[in-house]
Amino acid sequence: MRGRKIVWILLLAGWQMTACERDMPLPGPTPQYTYDPTPYNLEKPVGLPALPPDISGNPLTRQGVELGRQLFYDPILSADSTLSCSGCHNPAFGFTDNGLQFSIGIDNISGNRNAMPIFNLVYSQLDPGFIGFFWDGRAPTLEDQALLPIQDPIEMHNTLPNAVTALMAEERYRKGFYEAFGADIITSELIGKAIAQFMRTIVSGNSKFDQAFNATPGVFLSEKELRGWQLFNDNDGGDCFHCHGINGGLFTDFLFRNNGLDNAAAYTDFEDAGLGGVTGNPEDYGLFKTPSLRNIALTAPYMHDGRFATLDEVLEFYNSGVHDTPFTDPFMQKAYQGGVQLSAAQLDTLKAFLLTLTDMELATNPAFQNPFEP
Repeated sequence: MRGRKIVWILLLAGWQMTACERDMPLPGPTPQYTYDPTPYNLEKPVGLPALPPDISGNPLTRQGVELGRQLFYDPILSADSTLSCSGCHNPAFGFTDNGLQFSIGIDNISGNRNAMPIFNLVYSQLDPGFIGFFWDGRAPTLEDQALLPIQDPIEMHNTLPNAVTALMAEERYRKGFYEAFGADIITSELIGKAIAQFMRTIVSGNSKFDQAFNATPGVFLSEKELRGWQLFNDNDGGDCFHCHGINGGLFTDFLFRNNGLDNAAAYTDFEDAGLGGVTGNPEDYGLFKTPSLRNIALTAPYMHDGRFATLDEVLEFYNSGVHDTPFTDPFMQKAYQGGVQLSAAQLDTLKAFLLTLTDMELATNPAFQNPFEP
């Protein structure tokens, strides 16, 4: 009898434990978080064209954009947690690298290209000839572009699995990714999507030129600035409009061109192959993405290799330093004479117009600033 009692007691205890386990909440993935994303209303500045339809498969949400902004400013994505995306793309410098010719990575190694500005990228794929992002077009989508610096051995020198592990260890990021994407597990794909969402919201189109061009009360271009605008669009003047035409307000066509920087007789003469290094096509050697002239006063130094420290040096190059080579773009119509050959006064007038393209809201807009600073 005593043995039978013990058996019954053990069976009863086991049943109670099982019942308790059934009553305990199962470990849900993230029951304390809510996935209810709110569409992000991206407002078009006065000087920009209508926003293009979203073909990214990554629609903007408030949660996704805010998560992307945090990731953009957080050095956690680098191998030693010392360098963030913003470390090389500072809004005060038009989202370029603080006036540096080349960016310095976490191992104190210098790159060989100037950090590109990253505003108005949402418009990049308006042109059917669009190839990709970066100076050489190696990233076909903005989501791809966001991930490459993390893995670059001379930039953040990290791996995507390590970056994911670091983010998964942070409760705020587990929460952020769930609220933005409904994901219990952070992935590198979602990192790229979040950063890309934030970058698509960085738009710039409220300069003095934009306000005057759109008849903002009390804003006018000076006579000198207007003459500069005329020179800009004159085939026999500055001849700037072929590659940097207003294009709805973008001042770039986002295409790849050779502007006669280097005196190359053969494709093997280029120190930097540019697009050709990506495609392997000899005809693409020496081609680089055409940057926007917006905010040019903030984004020195200039060209893909930052060879020109000042805007005056850039203007003098186009005036008298262009190389007429088999690779020089046909739109460089005055290459046969070394450039456009303007007078010093005309160059100064052209410069006055270019300075009207500065949009200081880009540098001060709270939506673009570091979320970790007060």
